[in-house]
Amino acid sequence: MTETTPAGPAAFTTDDYVARMRRVAADAQDAGLDGLIVTPGPDLVWLTGYQPTAITERLTALVLSADRSPTLLVPRLERPDAEAAEGAGGLTLMDWADATDPYASARVLIDADGTYAVSDSAWAMHVLGLQDALPHSRYRSMTQVLPMLRAVKDDNELARLAAAGSAADATYEEIVHVQFAGRLETDVAADLARLLRERGHEQVDFTVVGSGPNGANPHHEAGARRIERGDMVVLDFGGLMFGYGSDTSRTVSVGEPTAEAREVHEIVRLAQQAGVDSVRPGVSCQEIDRAARKVITDAGYGEQFIHRTGHGIGVTTHEPPYMVEGEEQPLVPGMCFSVEPGIYLSGRFGVRIEDIVTVTSNGPRRFNDTDRQLRIVD
Repeated sequence: MTETTPAGPAAFTTDDYVARMRRVAADAQDAGLDGLIVTPGPDLVWLTGYQPTAITERLTALVLSADRSPTLLVPRLERPDAEAAEGAGGLTLMDWADATDPYASARVLIDADGTYAVSDSAWAMHVLGLQDALPHSRYRSMTQVLPMLRAVKDDNELARLAAAGSAADATYEEIVHVQFAGRLETDVAADLARLLRERGHEQVDFTVVGSGPNGANPHHEAGARRIERGDMVVLDFGGLMFGYGSDTSRTVSVGEPTAEAREVHEIVRLAQQAGVDSVRPGVSCQEIDRAARKVITDAGYGEQFIHRTGHGIGVTTHEPPYMVEGEEQPLVPGMCFSVEPGIYLSGRFGVRIEDIVTVTSNGPRRFNDTDRQLRIVD
């Protein structure tokens, strides 16, 4: 039976968006910047609620600075959509017409010799166009200079992430009852996508189904391999629900697993638990990676754990901060990220277990809580 989408959390208000823009402008000033230039993408959606219906070659840019009101520059033909955005009440709107120079319009919003953070999603042609119009201006990557831009979630955002995680969990509990043996990876991936949508996801971003040797490729895309009895199968799936991400991984065995497969799965389970257990305010991001990696390294599989332990999640499924060696950013309550160690035995099989976790004053809270023991499927 198809389930209906659950009632959503409260809508973000103009006040919410104004508070975000004000806080980010102050953060930019504290970082020694003159402001931010935010182009279409997740940063713009998070700051204003505005997502152009189509991202084109026409310049759209939100300019934020501590000493002037937030201004959104849009193509004239897209102004009605911008005016309808949830956060439009906190913005000054400017438009530019086709056959005119958008960078000339932008010049009045940008200090001629200022330094600005620019969205990572900005088109190079737009950054170069601004540099041509303002040759003494300077631009830096948003992630590089303001990595905590969206990292700490408020209660409304946490509710959305929790709902997305619960929907992903419900999807897993259903997928373990479908037939695996004899079907293509793409068949199971289609089941995952369908189940995520039935449980409320408006967008499915990925459905990794890595069976047998394909499971040793962490980002394997489901393909035409026919799943066989005896395969270990890595399932990694997620998308957006209420505008916020889900991302979970479990590894199942099609029929009875080998003793080695059971052993490897248990090592990964213990590593994942160690990573989650290390989450608490004040601990650096790299310590989460170290805690999980130590379990796998001590078991003799360190060379087969070939990626970071985790990534942030919010309006995108991958965003800062990252749980990786060298990331010294301390954890603070409201941060949300994955904990997903894995072991990958080339040409044979892989195992990964992943939960989304948020930091609370008392330690970790998981947004995924399905069984982490090795499940046997048909």
